[in-house]
Amino acid sequence: MKNVRVLAVIVCMMAAVNFASADTIRGIGMDFVTIGNPGNAGDTGVWTTGRGAVSYGYRIGKYEVTNAQWNAFTAAAGAPTGNPSTAYDQSFTGAAQQPTTGVSWYEAAQFCNYLTSGDKSKGAYLFSGNDANAGDFLGINRTAAQTTYGTIYVIPTDDEWYKAAYYKPDDSGYSLYANGQNTIPSADNGWNYLGGAYSGSWNVGTGTQEQNGTFDMMGNVYEWNESLSGSSRGIRGGSYGCGGYGGVLSSSDLCYDDPGVEYNGVGFRVASIPEPASAAIMTLASLFIALKRRKR
Repeated sequence: MKNVRVLAVIVCMMAAVNFASADTIRGIGMDFVTIGNPGNAGDTGVWTTGRGAVSYGYRIGKYEVTNAQWNAFTAAAGAPTGNPSTAYDQSFTGAAQQPTTGVSWYEAAQFCNYLTSGDKSKGAYLFSGNDANAGDFLGINRTAAQTTYGTIYVIPTDDEWYKAAYYKPDDSGYSLYANGQNTIPSADNGWNYLGGAYSGSWNVGTGTQEQNGTFDMMGNVYEWNESLSGSSRGIRGGSYGCGGYGGVLSSSDLCYDDPGVEYNGVGFRVASIPEPASAAIMTLASLFIALKRRKR
Protein backbone atom coordinates (compact mmCIF):
# COMPACT_ATOMS: atom_id res chain seq x y z
CA MET A 1 0.00 0.00 0.00
CA LYS A 2 2.88 2.35 0.79
CA ASN A 3 4.32 1.87 -2.72
CA VAL A 4 0.96 2.70 -4.28
CA ARG A 5 0.79 5.93 -2.30
CA VAL A 6 4.29 6.90 -3.35
CA LEU A 7 3.46 6.24 -7.00
CA ALA A 8 0.27 8.29 -6.70
CA VAL A 9 2.25 11.21 -5.29
CA ILE A 10 4.69 11.00 -8.20
CA VAL A 11 1.79 10.98 -10.68
CA CYS A 12 0.28 14.09 -9.07
CA MET A 13 3.62 15.90 -9.07
CA MET A 14 4.25 15.11 -12.74
CA ALA A 15 0.75 16.25 -13.70
CA ALA A 16 1.37 19.64 -12.10
CA VAL A 17 4.68 20.37 -13.83
CA ASN A 18 5.05 22.29 -17.08
CA PHE A 19 7.93 21.05 -19.20
CA ALA A 20 9.05 21.18 -22.83
CA SER A 21 9.44 18.30 -25.26
CA ALA A 22 10.41 17.93 -28.91
CA ASP A 23 8.65 15.48 -31.22
CA THR A 24 9.11 14.38 -34.80
CA ILE A 25 5.66 13.64 -36.19
CA ARG A 26 5.54 12.14 -39.69
CA GLY A 27 8.85 13.79 -40.41
CA ILE A 28 7.81 17.20 -39.03
CA GLY A 29 9.73 18.41 -35.98
CA MET A 30 7.57 20.18 -33.38
CA ASP A 31 8.28 21.55 -29.91
CA PHE A 32 5.60 21.33 -27.24
CA VAL A 33 5.09 22.65 -23.73
CA THR A 34 3.18 20.54 -21.23
CA ILE A 35 0.45 22.48 -19.45
CA GLY A 36 0.04 21.05 -15.95
CA ASN A 37 -2.62 21.19 -13.23
CA PRO A 38 -5.48 19.39 -14.99
CA GLY A 39 -8.83 20.22 -13.42
CA ASN A 40 -7.88 23.84 -12.73
CA ALA A 41 -10.61 26.39 -12.08
CA GLY A 42 -11.56 28.89 -14.76
CA ASP A 43 -10.75 32.57 -14.65
CA THR A 44 -12.96 34.82 -12.54
CA GLY A 45 -12.43 38.08 -14.44
CA VAL A 46 -15.46 40.18 -15.37
CA TRP A 47 -14.99 39.57 -19.11
CA THR A 48 -13.36 36.16 -18.83
CA THR A 49 -15.42 34.23 -16.27
CA GLY A 50 -14.92 30.49 -16.58
CA ARG A 51 -12.31 30.64 -19.34
CA GLY A 52 -9.20 28.49 -19.06
CA ALA A 53 -10.66 25.53 -17.15
CA VAL A 54 -9.27 22.29 -18.64
CA SER A 55 -9.94 18.94 -16.99
CA TYR A 56 -7.20 16.90 -18.71
CA GLY A 57 -3.49 16.98 -19.37
CA TYR A 58 -2.36 18.34 -22.73
CA ARG A 59 0.52 19.97 -24.54
CA ILE A 60 0.55 23.05 -26.72
CA GLY A 61 3.01 24.14 -29.38
CA LYS A 62 5.88 26.11 -27.92
CA TYR A 63 5.83 28.13 -31.14
CA GLU A 64 3.35 28.98 -33.85
CA VAL A 65 3.46 26.56 -36.80
CA THR A 66 6.21 27.78 -39.13
CA ASN A 67 6.49 27.96 -42.89
CA ALA A 68 9.10 25.19 -42.74
CA GLN A 69 6.67 22.89 -40.92
CA TRP A 70 3.79 23.79 -43.21
CA ASN A 71 5.89 23.24 -46.33
CA ALA A 72 7.03 19.85 -45.02
CA PHE A 73 3.35 18.96 -44.60
CA THR A 74 2.31 20.06 -48.10
CA ALA A 75 5.33 18.32 -49.64
CA ALA A 76 4.37 15.05 -47.98
CA ALA A 77 0.58 15.22 -48.15
CA GLY A 78 -0.25 17.82 -50.79
CA ALA A 79 -1.84 21.18 -50.15
CA PRO A 80 -5.16 21.18 -48.28
CA THR A 81 -8.17 20.94 -50.55
CA GLY A 82 -11.92 20.86 -50.33
CA ASN A 83 -14.92 23.06 -49.89
CA PRO A 84 -15.45 25.33 -47.96
CA SER A 85 -11.67 25.48 -47.50
CA THR A 86 -10.07 27.76 -50.07
CA ALA A 87 -6.71 27.21 -51.72
CA TYR A 88 -3.67 27.95 -49.57
CA ASP A 89 -2.37 31.36 -50.58
CA GLN A 90 1.37 31.06 -51.16
CA SER A 91 1.69 34.84 -51.55
CA PHE A 92 1.51 35.17 -47.76
CA THR A 93 4.50 32.95 -47.02
CA GLY A 94 7.74 34.27 -45.53
CA ALA A 95 11.00 32.94 -44.16
CA ALA A 96 11.22 29.31 -43.06
CA GLN A 97 11.09 30.02 -39.31
CA GLN A 98 8.39 32.67 -39.47
CA PRO A 99 4.82 31.60 -38.61
CA THR A 100 2.90 30.30 -41.57
CA THR A 101 -0.05 32.55 -42.49
CA GLY A 102 -2.69 32.68 -45.18
CA VAL A 103 -4.01 29.44 -43.67
CA SER A 104 -7.74 29.09 -43.09
CA TRP A 105 -9.13 27.32 -40.05
CA TYR A 106 -10.18 24.40 -42.27
CA GLU A 107 -6.66 24.10 -43.64
CA ALA A 108 -5.18 24.19 -40.15
CA ALA A 109 -7.59 21.37 -39.26
CA GLN A 110 -6.26 19.29 -42.15
CA PHE A 111 -2.68 19.89 -40.96
CA CYS A 112 -3.68 18.59 -37.52
CA ASN A 113 -5.43 15.58 -39.06
CA TYR A 114 -2.28 14.73 -41.00
CA LEU A 115 -0.23 14.78 -37.80
CA THR A 116 -2.82 12.53 -36.15
CA SER A 117 -3.45 9.97 -38.89
CA GLY A 118 -1.31 10.70 -41.94
CA ASP A 119 -4.52 11.57 -43.81
CA LYS A 120 -5.82 15.14 -44.14
CA SER A 121 -9.43 13.96 -43.95
CA LYS A 122 -9.11 11.74 -40.84
CA GLY A 123 -8.57 12.73 -37.25
CA ALA A 124 -10.46 14.91 -34.79
CA TYR A 125 -11.78 16.97 -37.73
CA LEU A 126 -14.33 15.18 -39.89
CA PHE A 127 -14.39 15.75 -43.64
CA SER A 128 -16.56 14.16 -46.32
CA GLY A 129 -13.71 13.26 -48.69
CA ASN A 130 -10.32 11.59 -48.54
CA ASP A 131 -6.64 12.47 -48.31
CA ALA A 132 -6.47 13.58 -51.95
CA ASN A 133 -9.51 15.85 -51.58
CA ALA A 134 -10.78 16.36 -48.06
CA GLY A 135 -14.15 17.64 -49.24
CA ASP A 136 -16.64 19.35 -46.94
CA PHE A 137 -16.01 19.94 -43.26
CA LEU A 138 -18.55 17.95 -41.22
CA GLY A 139 -17.66 18.53 -37.59
CA ILE A 140 -15.31 17.66 -34.72
CA ASN A 141 -15.09 14.43 -32.71
CA ARG A 142 -12.03 14.41 -30.48
CA THR A 143 -13.24 11.46 -28.41
CA ALA A 144 -13.60 9.11 -31.38
CA ALA A 145 -10.25 10.22 -32.80
CA GLN A 146 -8.51 9.60 -29.49
CA THR A 147 -10.06 6.13 -29.30
CA THR A 148 -8.80 5.37 -32.81
CA TYR A 149 -5.39 7.02 -32.78
CA GLY A 150 -4.44 7.44 -29.13
CA THR A 151 -2.62 10.76 -29.33
CA ILE A 152 -4.40 13.41 -31.35
CA TYR A 153 -3.23 16.77 -32.67
CA VAL A 154 -5.75 19.58 -32.75
CA ILE A 155 -6.30 23.31 -33.03
CA PRO A 156 -6.51 24.39 -29.36
CA THR A 157 -9.91 25.09 -27.90
CA ASP A 158 -10.24 28.58 -26.50
CA ASP A 159 -9.89 27.15 -22.98
CA GLU A 160 -6.71 25.25 -23.93
CA TRP A 161 -5.23 28.33 -25.61
CA TYR A 162 -6.31 30.60 -22.74
CA LYS A 163 -4.86 28.39 -20.03
CA ALA A 164 -1.51 28.05 -21.87
CA ALA A 165 -1.28 31.83 -22.21
CA TYR A 166 -2.72 33.28 -19.01
CA TYR A 167 -2.83 30.61 -16.31
CA LYS A 168 -0.16 31.22 -13.68
CA PRO A 169 2.01 28.12 -13.23
CA ASP A 170 2.10 28.55 -9.44
CA ASP A 171 -1.68 27.97 -9.43
CA SER A 172 -2.44 31.47 -8.16
CA GLY A 173 -5.01 32.26 -10.80
CA TYR A 174 -4.66 34.10 -14.10
CA SER A 175 -2.77 37.08 -15.42
CA LEU A 176 -4.10 39.57 -17.94
CA TYR A 177 -1.09 39.03 -20.22
CA ALA A 178 0.92 35.94 -21.13
CA ASN A 179 4.07 37.26 -19.42
CA GLY A 180 2.37 36.82 -16.05
CA GLN A 181 1.67 40.54 -15.58
CA ASN A 182 -1.50 42.62 -15.51
CA THR A 183 -0.11 45.66 -17.30
CA ILE A 184 0.50 46.02 -21.04
CA PRO A 185 4.02 44.75 -21.79
CA SER A 186 6.39 47.08 -23.59
CA ALA A 187 8.11 46.03 -26.80
CA ASP A 188 11.53 47.02 -25.47
CA ASN A 189 11.27 44.18 -22.95
CA GLY A 190 11.27 41.57 -25.70
CA TRP A 191 7.56 41.43 -26.47
CA ASN A 192 7.70 41.79 -30.23
CA TYR A 193 4.22 42.92 -31.08
CA LEU A 194 3.99 46.64 -31.77
CA GLY A 195 2.62 47.53 -35.17
CA GLY A 196 4.93 49.96 -36.91
CA ALA A 197 7.99 48.62 -35.10
CA TYR A 198 7.80 45.49 -37.24
CA SER A 199 6.71 45.47 -40.88
CA GLY A 200 6.02 41.75 -40.80
CA SER A 201 6.25 38.64 -38.67
CA TRP A 202 9.52 37.49 -37.11
CA ASN A 203 11.18 34.12 -36.57
CA VAL A 204 9.40 32.16 -33.85
CA GLY A 205 11.22 32.01 -30.54
CA THR A 206 13.14 35.26 -30.99
CA GLY A 207 11.08 37.24 -28.48
CA THR A 208 10.83 36.57 -24.75
CA GLN A 209 9.57 33.29 -23.35
CA GLU A 210 6.17 33.58 -21.71
CA GLN A 211 5.12 32.34 -18.27
CA ASN A 212 4.17 28.80 -19.36
CA GLY A 213 7.11 28.27 -21.71
CA THR A 214 5.47 29.43 -24.93
CA PHE A 215 6.54 32.14 -27.35
CA ASP A 216 4.40 34.65 -29.24
CA MET A 217 1.04 34.07 -27.62
CA MET A 218 1.39 37.83 -27.37
CA GLY A 219 1.89 38.95 -30.93
CA ASN A 220 3.74 37.82 -34.03
CA VAL A 221 0.49 36.66 -35.67
CA TYR A 222 -3.06 36.00 -34.52
CA GLU A 223 -3.91 32.32 -33.96
CA TRP A 224 -6.99 30.26 -34.75
CA ASN A 225 -8.71 28.30 -32.00
CA GLU A 226 -11.76 26.02 -31.85
CA SER A 227 -14.04 28.53 -30.13
CA LEU A 228 -17.30 28.75 -32.09
CA SER A 229 -19.67 31.70 -32.39
CA GLY A 230 -22.38 31.04 -34.92
CA SER A 231 -20.41 29.78 -37.91
CA SER A 232 -17.22 31.68 -36.99
CA ARG A 233 -14.09 30.40 -35.22
CA GLY A 234 -12.02 32.10 -32.53
CA ILE A 235 -8.84 34.10 -33.05
CA ARG A 236 -6.52 35.23 -30.25
CA GLY A 237 -3.14 36.76 -29.49
CA GLY A 238 -2.68 39.90 -31.57
CA SER A 239 -0.23 40.37 -34.43
CA TYR A 240 2.58 42.58 -35.71
CA GLY A 241 -0.02 44.64 -37.57
CA CYS A 242 -2.05 45.75 -34.55
CA GLY A 243 -0.86 49.35 -34.65
CA GLY A 244 0.71 49.31 -31.19
CA TYR A 245 -2.58 48.62 -29.40
CA GLY A 246 -1.55 46.28 -26.60
CA GLY A 247 -5.12 45.47 -25.58
CA VAL A 248 -5.33 42.77 -28.28
CA LEU A 249 -2.72 40.80 -26.32
CA SER A 250 -4.89 40.57 -23.22
CA SER A 251 -7.01 37.69 -21.97
CA SER A 252 -10.21 39.67 -22.53
CA ASP A 253 -9.65 40.01 -26.29
CA LEU A 254 -11.29 37.25 -28.35
CA CYS A 255 -12.17 37.74 -32.01
CA TYR A 256 -14.10 35.51 -34.41
CA ASP A 257 -13.96 35.13 -38.16
CA ASP A 258 -15.13 32.94 -41.02
CA PRO A 259 -13.09 29.71 -40.82
CA GLY A 260 -12.59 29.76 -44.59
CA VAL A 261 -10.78 33.10 -44.77
CA GLU A 262 -7.02 33.53 -45.12
CA TYR A 263 -5.09 36.51 -43.77
CA ASN A 264 -1.41 37.39 -43.77
CA GLY A 265 -1.64 38.14 -40.03
CA VAL A 266 -3.33 34.90 -38.91
CA GLY A 267 -1.68 31.52 -38.28
CA PHE A 268 -2.07 28.82 -35.64
CA ARG A 269 -0.37 26.53 -33.16
CA VAL A 270 -1.11 22.89 -32.39
CA ALA A 271 -2.24 21.17 -29.21
CA SER A 272 -1.56 17.49 -28.41
CA ILE A 273 -3.86 15.31 -26.30
CA PRO A 274 -3.26 13.47 -24.06
CA GLU A 275 -0.02 14.71 -22.60
CA PRO A 276 2.15 11.61 -23.16
CA ALA A 277 4.29 11.62 -20.02
CA SER A 278 1.38 11.86 -17.61
CA ALA A 279 -0.61 9.38 -19.72
CA ALA A 280 2.24 6.89 -19.51
CA ILE A 281 2.57 7.41 -15.77
CA MET A 282 -1.15 6.89 -15.28
CA THR A 283 -0.95 3.66 -17.29
CA LEU A 284 1.99 2.53 -15.17
CA ALA A 285 0.08 3.42 -12.01
CA SER A 286 -2.92 1.38 -13.16
CA LEU A 287 -0.75 -1.63 -13.94
CA PHE A 288 1.07 -1.29 -10.63
CA ILE A 289 -2.19 -1.17 -8.65
CA ALA A 290 -3.57 -4.13 -10.60
CA LEU A 291 -0.48 -6.19 -9.81
CA LYS A 292 -0.71 -5.29 -6.14
CA ARG A 293 -4.32 -6.41 -6.05
CA ARG A 294 -3.47 -9.73 -7.70
CA LYS A 295 -0.90 -10.42 -4.99
CA ARG A 296 -3.48 -10.11 -2.22
